[in-house]
Parts: sequence; structure tokens; C-alpha cells
Amino acid sequence: MTVNKSIELAQKPNEKIEVSDIFKIDTKMSVKRFKEKTEWVPEIDEGYIFDKETTLSILAGFSHNRRVMIQGFHGTGKSTHIEQIAARLNWPCVRINLDSHISRIDLLGKDAIKLKDGKQVTEFQEGLLPWSIQNPVALVFDEYDAGRPDVMFVIQRILEVEGKLTLLDQNKVIEPHPSFRLFATTNTVGLGDVTGLYHGTQQINQGQMDRWHILSTLNYLDVNQELKVVLSKVGDIKTTKHQEVIRNMIKLANLTRNGFANGDISTLMSPRTVISWAQNYKIFKDIRDSFKLTFLNKCDDLEKPIVNEYFQRCFDIDINESS
Repeated sequence: MTVNKSIELAQKPNEKIEVSDIFKIDTKMSVKRFKEKTEWVPEIDEGYIFDKETTLSILAGFSHNRRVMIQGFHGTGKSTHIEQIAARLNWPCVRINLDSHISRIDLLGKDAIKLKDGKQVTEFQEGLLPWSIQNPVALVFDEYDAGRPDVMFVIQRILEVEGKLTLLDQNKVIEPHPSFRLFATTNTVGLGDVTGLYHGTQQINQGQMDRWHILSTLNYLDVNQELKVVLSKVGDIKTTKHQEVIRNMIKLANLTRNGFANGDISTLMSPRTVISWAQNYKIFKDIRDSFKLTFLNKCDDLEKPIVNEYFQRCFDIDINESS
């Protein structure tokens, strides 16, 4: 895949679908998708479980050109949610991680030396942002609250639905493609990190936050929903016994989340952690060893007795006993 050519698609989505049929959620909403699939469309995960509120928010972004931000704790599947919806809409999707090393030049482009007719010439090479705006692309900014201030102001103008992008170096104003869409994922709500979990995040200019039309929160699922998600990721663990083990894993994860909320411990288990634990359990065939390797070894030594107690409460096993 390369960004030096346009994506050949219809100007707008051209096939109507029923949301309830495709995403398995209870709604009468219908949306349009592209009939054709390009190399920029993510692969479909057939076992993916969609959260209703988050799905409807993202679909509103695709259908009505709303700027949508998904906020939530780590490991809840914020970016994957957008990707999997894009996959089912055949909508090209590009993710950019706004870490502290992403600069204006990375986003907008820069002069590059190229060979033409055996001679070195300097040409402007567009970055991902100008290219995305000119194509039917769903652009996703991951870790939006970790972006540098100078980069955030580059993004601010295109947050408006009809927002044009001005390339000063090229004396060029870029009109957005009719099917360009913009999304962001973030661990905080733009007010800085109040939990101590997300070092490197910062406050977001409230004038910019105001430009996001929809802010949906995706935190932890209920036990049955999370069970479906974990089972879809670990494949052949289908027996009643193994399902009960995974249900207890989720019960323990919820204890760590409550313990974190109450200030008892400083780390918590995300759905991603539970999936890793279940996968490691398949590998090591031991619930204690897999738990230690997945989560316990990451905990503060002073907090490990509390986490050990959570484990014993869920599995009726002393984690310190030899197997």
C-alpha cells in the first residue's frame, strides 16, 4: 500500500445495509457501504463482538460525517471497534498513532530529493494527512491525548466538516473528499490524566475538544459480553469447565478494576489482559503460572498480597502454593 496514488472508489458509499444484520445489535438503523473493497480496508474479524452504543456512535460518524472520539481505559478495543466497522463497510481506514515523535512534517509532508531523467530534483512529498483528506478514507488518530500541541493545531482546522487543509509550503488549499471521515481514540477526556495510569497524556485545548461532534465512552463490558469477547479470541476453549475458568478470570479482572477505583491497587486488568491470560493458559496449562506471567509480575510488590487475595477468592487456590 502506498500513499502516492488515489484510491479508486465511488465518491460516496453505494450499497445500503441493515445494521442489525451486519453488526448483530438491536437497532432499526440502516447505513450505506462501498460495494467494492480495496487494499486499504481492514480484514474482518468474524468473531468480533460489537458494543451497541459505541457502534451506533461510530456508524453515525460514517453515515453523517460526524467527528467521533472514543474515550476509555486501555485494552477496551477502541481502535479495533472503528477498524472492524470500517471493514464491514468496505471503507478504507488509516490509523496514525499520535506519539510525541509525530511532527507537523510527518503529517503534512516535506520536500524530498528524487531522481528524474538522471537528475536530482526536489519535490514536495505529501504526508498522510493531505493524502487522506483527498481520498475516501476513515482517518483514525490513536492516543489523541498524547499529541504535541503544534501537531494538534494542524488537526484543528479539519475537525470542521467542511474544513479545508491549507499547505502553506505549496500555496495550496485542499478540499476534503466527500467520503473522508475522522475519528480519534483517547484514554482521557482531554482534561489530563487524573488516574496516574497514562503518563505522557496531556490536556487538550477545549476549543478543539468542542469541535468533536460525538464523544462515546467505551469502558469495561458486563461479564457475559466480556466472556463472548474472550471466547472469540481463544478459539477452541469451548467446554463448560474452561468457560467457567474464563468466567472466573473476568471476575478477578473486575475485582482489580474495583480495587483500582477504590485506590487499593495501582494497576488493573483490561479485557486485553484477560485475553492474554486465557491465551497463556492454553499454552502453559496452569492457571497460576499463566496469571503470574500475564499480570501478577507487573504489579507493585506491596500490592501483590491484595492481588493474591483476589485470585484466591475467584479460584479457591493459594497462588503461592506449589503446583
